[in-house]
Amino acid sequence: MGKYKKILVAFDGSESSKNALLQAFRLANDEECWITVVSVIPPYEGEMELVGVKDIRASLRKPCDDALAEAEKIAKAEKALIKTVCEEGEIYERVVGLADSENCGIIVLGRRGMSRLERALVGSVTARVIGHTQKDILVVPGGTTVGWKNILLATDGSKHSDIAANKAVDFAKSYGGNLKVISVVDVPSEFYGEAPGIVEDLIKKAKTYAENVKKQAEKAGIKTETFVREGEAYQAITDIAKEQNINAIVMGSHGRTGLKRLLMGSVTEKVIGYSPCPVLVVKA
Repeated sequence: MGKYKKILVAFDGSESSKNALLQAFRLANDEECWITVVSVIPPYEGEMELVGVKDIRASLRKPCDDALAEAEKIAKAEKALIKTVCEEGEIYERVVGLADSENCGIIVLGRRGMSRLERALVGSVTARVIGHTQKDILVVPGGTTVGWKNILLATDGSKHSDIAANKAVDFAKSYGGNLKVISVVDVPSEFYGEAPGIVEDLIKKAKTYAENVKKQAEKAGIKTETFVREGEAYQAITDIAKEQNINAIVMGSHGRTGLKRLLMGSVTEKVIGYSPCPVLVVKA
């Protein structure tokens, strides 16, 4: 199993967050773990001494209370038990902080059907949660379901990818799934003419990265297939996901410092934005 004892779901009442909650129930049933659902309201920056402040506070909380009431309704229909929390502040800070204080192993976020620009940027809340948390994150595109029968692991041979590989193998073994492994050589086109030897070397390394994971998975009794592609990494990964009818993409996350903390690394960011299926970001 993925060995998640607690799941945190960020919920705002949108269709994408409703679907994310439903998928969290599926994961919780499989993993036999607890779910906390959080909704966040922006901080109130007005004068708290004003007459009628109780009404102001109540009106500010209403969207949060309404969202959590909807979550309770969904949970009841699914015969699931949840803990609900209404937080005030910056959404990403409250989600990350609550995941820590509740000792949740994974954060589940919905992804809306987005415009091209929104896809490219993922969404500031999602990007910041992923950039600042040390927990695993499952991003669920609207209308998709979580499954572990056909998993795609993206690897670049880094220690972060190795940690993600361990998680992917764990899930595939637990759920009787197959594993597809992709490694992408993403170099500028001019390299092919000016430094073909370097490109060939990178392709060999990519094959080695994928084969190493295959050996690990097959040792665990998992049917595994490898792919090495050239081009933009996010495009190659999402194309394979579509071609192979992948249930979930598993990726590592490259650190939490500087600009990378905010941008997550462009490959992870774009895969999440364009993926046809849920993406599990495994934190190193």
